[in-house]
Amino acid sequence: MIMTKRSVLADLYFFLLGVEEMQTDKTNVIDASVLLGELKSANNEMGKVIKNIQQIAQQTNLLSLNSAIEAARAGEAGRGFSVVADEIKKLATRSFSSTKESTQIIEDIQIKANQVMGARTADVAYDTIDKIDRNLFERNCDAQAWAGFTQVKNSLCSDDPNRIENANALLNKIVEIYEVYFDLYVLDTAGTVVAAGVHRELIGQTMAEKEWFLDVKAANKISVTDLYYSPTEDRHTVAYSCPIYDDHGQIIGYFSSRFNWEYIYDILDSARIGQRGELYIINKEGCVIASPSRKGTLTDNLCHIKAAQLAMQGEAYGYTLEVDSRGNTKIYGYAHTRGYNAYKGKNWSAIVIETI
Repeated sequence: MIMTKRSVLADLYFFLLGVEEMQTDKTNVIDASVLLGELKSANNEMGKVIKNIQQIAQQTNLLSLNSAIEAARAGEAGRGFSVVADEIKKLATRSFSSTKESTQIIEDIQIKANQVMGARTADVAYDTIDKIDRNLFERNCDAQAWAGFTQVKNSLCSDDPNRIENANALLNKIVEIYEVYFDLYVLDTAGTVVAAGVHRELIGQTMAEKEWFLDVKAANKISVTDLYYSPTEDRHTVAYSCPIYDDHGQIIGYFSSRFNWEYIYDILDSARIGQRGELYIINKEGCVIASPSRKGTLTDNLCHIKAAQLAMQGEAYGYTLEVDSRGNTKIYGYAHTRGYNAYKGKNWSAIVIETI
């Protein structure tokens, strides 16, 4: 990213005020980690200048000391020179005091820069997990709403010879309209697939031993799986399952959907992280379930990172600063799911890593 000195200062000014420019091209998004890195670099240069001033002050102090000695030796003739030496010493003392204060100010600026970056990184993590919660809350509502559709209930309790085909057609239409789903299923209380939107070959097969079916049957309410790999879809998915009730409130079967996990990446890809930044969504065991790179899903684990540990323990929001083996300062922002309305979340967390 090529930026002029003027634009860097201007962007940093707006960033510190909490103002973000509206950008339509993600390549033009302000990279706050770079800006703060440049700020710290400028502070280091200021530190070098202060160090030079300290050296001059030391030499001046030494000069004043030598001048005072020579003035004392000169006696009455050196009295005027003694006054000058005394003023030089006062100047050196003031210079020492000023450089010490300046050094402290520079250190404070560097600390504040890290704190600003840490807070921003935590904000990005919070915003990301919140958006995911809101998205999955909608999936939560979808399953429960569709479980009450007439065609769905009729497939389990009607004598209509076309009841299965009608249910299949409805489920297929929903999948076509709601592109965020791979498939929708209706199952009887024993776990046998009665209707399907896409994979009709599964009709008649039992899902009684599947973990997602055992969970919803045990809960007798909406149940959501963690991310898993579906051989049927040959992709990662999350299953939403809930009971189907007849008109008398009795459970007559179960409705289950398969969410297209690719739509979560729309949220991750739009997150405002730096060009060297990293973003991960982890489950309650610390296993990576999503990242903009699309790598490490259900194989990489971040439980060794302190920020991930804090998030996994349920700490809602925060950041940590660590220095790696190469001397790079890394900021780890984290946020733990709060859920959204009736959706309680799956104890997932967002982890954002920025290197300065």
